[in-house]
Amino acid sequence: MKYGDYLWWHKGVIYQIYPRSYKDSDGDGVGDLRGITEKLDYLKYLGVDALWISPIYPSPMADFGYDVSNYTGIHPLFGDMEDFDDLLKAVHKREMKLILDLVPNHSSNEHQWFRESRSSKDNPKRDWYIWRDPAADGGPPNNWLSVFGGPGWEYDETTGQYYYHSFLKEQPDLNWRNLEVQKAMLDVMRFWLEKGVDGFRVDVMWHMIKDDQFRDDPPNPNYHENMNSYSRQIPAYSTDQDEVHEIVHKMRRVIDDYDERLLIGEIYLPISKLVRYYGEDNRGAHLPFNFQLLQLPWEAAKIKAAISEYEGALPEHGWPNWVLGNHDNSRIASRVGKEQAKIAAMLLLSLRGTPTIYYGDELGMEDVNIPEEKIQDPQALNEPGVGRSRDPERTPMQWNDALNGGFTTGDPWLPLMENYREINVKNQRGTKGSMLEFHKRLLELRAKEPALYIGKYTPVPSTGNILAYLREFDADKFLMILNLGASEETFAPKLQWRGTVKIATHNELEGVHLEQSTNIAANQGLIIKID
Repeated sequence: MKYGDYLWWHKGVIYQIYPRSYKDSDGDGVGDLRGITEKLDYLKYLGVDALWISPIYPSPMADFGYDVSNYTGIHPLFGDMEDFDDLLKAVHKREMKLILDLVPNHSSNEHQWFRESRSSKDNPKRDWYIWRDPAADGGPPNNWLSVFGGPGWEYDETTGQYYYHSFLKEQPDLNWRNLEVQKAMLDVMRFWLEKGVDGFRVDVMWHMIKDDQFRDDPPNPNYHENMNSYSRQIPAYSTDQDEVHEIVHKMRRVIDDYDERLLIGEIYLPISKLVRYYGEDNRGAHLPFNFQLLQLPWEAAKIKAAISEYEGALPEHGWPNWVLGNHDNSRIASRVGKEQAKIAAMLLLSLRGTPTIYYGDELGMEDVNIPEEKIQDPQALNEPGVGRSRDPERTPMQWNDALNGGFTTGDPWLPLMENYREINVKNQRGTKGSMLEFHKRLLELRAKEPALYIGKYTPVPSTGNILAYLREFDADKFLMILNLGASEETFAPKLQWRGTVKIATHNELEGVHLEQSTNIAANQGLIIKID
């Protein structure tokens, strides 16, 4: 690709906002749209290019918005459509982009579509959801499971059939083999695109089509009793069917009717399967989310191998992306430790491809220990002890050292970390060496150096806990040296190099000239501009 062919999302950085937890403007303890609008100048200061907002649609909140009862409205908790329009206008005024979460695999059981579907077998919307007769013994039609625990089938006495739900029973799966369902959801996309949103992150994209023969999923030979019940089986027939790629292609065709809009897919699959979601001739998702940094052990050799595997598996002109944190996984500072959190940020923001930052990670926020009586997450409540709660990574943003971290004047829906009076935006903004300023400087350097946002990636052989690679564009070349361990390492590659440290986890090294063999301290990372 030529430089002029790269679009905003090739060059830009995405920032995920979990709206319940970002900023509460009305004191009810839950974040809202006006709260996000209030903080746009902060995001502009930080240097991100696009906001992705988790669901804000009307919902009974059985799964905190991922059970949608109206795809073209706004939940009163978050405000109204005027608040949304104001937010969108304010985002665009600041030359940023707004990406919405789209939840097409399932709706709420309170959506009018499902109310009609379950009313009778001959209702016109009956086939909008997945209904099946009981098995011969009266039980579920097959062995498919729910991600949130237990069977994936719910018996409905009104019509004597079961409906399928990949998640909660309050989240019945839509039947994407039905052309009317396809049309309705593609029209939902058009509704928001006409308003001016800049794209969608599509929830559980790989779940959207199921096996049309309803074959049983095979047992998982690696299952052990400490795992959740969903892990008992390999979802070979209930997820990732070949026909899903035609659905993704149809979504992409809608996106392509508008200028420079983005289609992201949430897909937890091995790389070999993930890259298929780019579609034939790259006519699928622009960015099938790459979650390797969420799942891999924090070991240099394994991460290095994974980066190379991913780069090698990408289709021609397929654009890479990297995710370090999100609303479903433990925060990076808790996963790898405070000492390595800066290294992780440096890795995320210097790899080739579009990075996504999860709100609060730029401060070094950690998982919050939620008392049992305050757990909200249905994933944990459904399977106590083995269903991992996602509440710890969804706690309120820590804005300042006032009560509740400046998030709300009311009672926050989840408790904040006890250290919010120390770790917050107010304390870190402008403070040399703080996690926030470190992120800001990384983002500033990345934004002005094409080598760091679209440049070629080349791994550099290294040993021990060192992860090293080059980024190159035209005559500009940067060397990244990251020590992912807690002991000093020697970096002595065979290539000849010399350069100046532009950004370091240890400030005293910035501006220093280095060359060839050098010792890299524990938990140290360097971005070096090659002379």
